[in-house]
Amino acid sequence: MNTNAITAKKPITTKPPITAATASARKPFIRKPWFKKTLLTLLFWVAGLLLWHGLSLVYGPEILPGPILTAQGGYELLADGTLLHYIGISSYRVLLGWTLGSLLAIPVGLVIGKVSAIRAFAEPFLNFIRFIPPIAFITLFLVWFGIGETSKVVLILYATFFIVVLNTLTGVLAVEEDKIRSARSMGASEWQIVLHVIIPSTVPYMFTGIRLAMGTSFMAIIGAEMIASNEGVGYLIWNSRLFFRTDWIFVGLICLGLMGFITDRAVALLGRKLLARYGVAGTLGLRR
Repeated sequence: MNTNAITAKKPITTKPPITAATASARKPFIRKPWFKKTLLTLLFWVAGLLLWHGLSLVYGPEILPGPILTAQGGYELLADGTLLHYIGISSYRVLLGWTLGSLLAIPVGLVIGKVSAIRAFAEPFLNFIRFIPPIAFITLFLVWFGIGETSKVVLILYATFFIVVLNTLTGVLAVEEDKIRSARSMGASEWQIVLHVIIPSTVPYMFTGIRLAMGTSFMAIIGAEMIASNEGVGYLIWNSRLFFRTDWIFVGLICLGLMGFITDRAVALLGRKLLARYGVAGTLGLRR
């Protein structure tokens, strides 16, 4: 037997398994999901701006100013510092009233939801007064608290309070009875049940109420600034009609949308980072 005829065996090599991350990395750049989403978003905004510009040409800049005229009007307001000042004033009012309203509403909702005797009295009242919009109280709050900052902050507090109370109350009532019975069977006191069972289960409802109340707070402050204020984005929108500056009105509307969008995203991000263990995901954490 000729040993030289024996050839050495080739080493057996195994290919690494193809994982989802590897498959995604091998995809062409244009086929990646995030690229498609970004491209669709840009196309949507470009189409919206083109439609806006086309409608402004049809109706005229006096009725519907186009994107260019609106940008010029915004630059005028930015140049003299008016726009940033008004945005800061409105943001301060909204954040203060919204924060105070949420801090007051959460314990009230927990108490109403936990104590059936209080709930029997308070629930009909809540369902009655929640249908009265905050703007309806502007005149009364001006009489009671004056035309200063207090009336506006109280108005936003009112707009926030009942939304958060009702969401917190709903969360308390949605807690499974089996969890409460299990805690009692292990010797937990009523305070421990509230602290370790009811509150953690209710946190997603509280967070949802807080985010919903943010939108109502912006609506309330704009109404208040239009009627009884000489500062703020609402005042800018209302006062611009006297000069027939529709471009300034559009600047105010765009600022309102951006303020609300940024605030909601910030709240959602905080909720996802700080309250994820309680089941709070936030829209930033959702993927389809």
